[in-house]
Amino acid sequence: MDNMNLTPKDILQKEFKPKMRGYDPADVDTYLDSVIKDYESFQKNIQQLQDENERLHDKIDELTKQVSVGKTTSSAQPSNGATNMDILKRLSNLERRVFGSQLDNGENESHRI
Repeated sequence: MDNMNLTPKDILQKEFKPKMRGYDPADVDTYLDSVIKDYESFQKNIQQLQDENERLHDKIDELTKQVSVGKTTSSAQPSNGATNMDILKRLSNLERRVFGSQLDNGENESHRI
């Protein structure tokens, strides 16, 4: 849109020179030629934006599909938070069974000091 000749304000404030029987046709034609160039430029820009918009919508659809496929595969696996907690509980239970008497003695000795 760098090559725009007119702004909406320019079009609104344009004054044509009156002649005996109306406006100067050459003046009106020159002005309308500028308006036409702007409309052509707008149309090209609109088409480019529509093409880009369509491309981005396609990309969104593709990424959405990838995310939904990723969610279905990850939902089949347990979440890491629950798995880690289960492992910590099991490890704690094993430590109590294996080192239970030593842990109890160690705690008692520390209370004696």
